[in-house]
Amino acid sequence: MEFTQYFMHMRGRPDRASIRLEWIERVVAKPTKEFIQSDGRIRRWAQIPEAGNKYLRVVLLEDGETVHNAFFDRSFREVEHEH
Repeated sequence: MEFTQYFMHMRGRPDRASIRLEWIERVVAKPTKEFIQSDGRIRRWAQIPEAGNKYLRVVLLEDGETVHNAFFDRSFREVEHEH
């Protein structure tokens, strides 16, 4: 996995520091839902049982490999997003 400088900077925030790389890899590899933004970036979500069943959103660049952002999405609803 590759990471943007933005991701590396945001990873230092207290609310993001607990997000494990293995969870990010899991979301990238096997998302529950995916949405392609108008700018080409790709949003992927998956539920993380080890984190209290919260949904982790991972935003990838257009290449589908470079992680730009990752955070627990408190507003995620499976039915709102189309695959």
